[in-house]
Amino acid sequence: MLKRTLEDYKVLLRNIPSGTVTLFVVSVIVMNLLANKELVSLPWLALDCGITVSWVSFLCMDMICKRFGANASIKVSVLAEVINLAVCLLFWLMSLTPGMWGAYYSTDSIQVNDALNATFGGTWYVVFGSTVSMLCSSVANSLLNEGIGRRLKKNTFGTFALRSYVSTMVGQFVDNFVFATIVSHTFFGWTWAQVVMCSLTGALVELACEVFLSPVGFRVVRSWEREDVGEDYLRLHAAEATR
Repeated sequence: MLKRTLEDYKVLLRNIPSGTVTLFVVSVIVMNLLANKELVSLPWLALDCGITVSWVSFLCMDMICKRFGANASIKVSVLAEVINLAVCLLFWLMSLTPGMWGAYYSTDSIQVNDALNATFGGTWYVVFGSTVSMLCSSVANSLLNEGIGRRLKKNTFGTFALRSYVSTMVGQFVDNFVFATIVSHTFFGWTWAQVVMCSLTGALVELACEVFLSPVGFRVVRSWEREDVGEDYLRLHAAEATR
């Protein structure tokens, strides 16, 4: 089973354009780092700076799902989270070193150095909550996207938009809700009303960001289809389905 999964990963990563995988992974890493700073803090809406790039990962998932299927999208999401955890581990280890950050020499403040170590070192429950929420949301987004796509016959931007917007809205809500439940409700004392309201409003804002560039995502996927990008992976799974 493990050998088969690894072989499937090899074929998948050879077939998905490297730029898309790179953008996906980088967006996950940057999103988690920027989540350390708040962007909006209201009683009914709480957003961190990670929202500025979180929609990128969902757009990448929708593009991969459209061409390669939900299973491929979930696998790339798992890969992105594994790489992100490795980066978090590296940041944490480097935060333990005795050296000073560059900002210390311009401010001559040990508090600034400690703050940077705390920011890049991260907090275990934030990393845990972020990882679990992203994995849950990627499964929800990918399966719903594929499920809607199977019921749509036309290959137009309208159908791409419908499956992407619905799945992204649900996926973003799941992402925000799971994270808020694990982190904000448990450790920061949020009420359930705050958890639900902030999850919903945050999902709407993130959806609006994706809507802006979804036409670009559709054109990229159409170019993959015209150029037969990923045919090896698609043929492999088509053959497995007929066995």
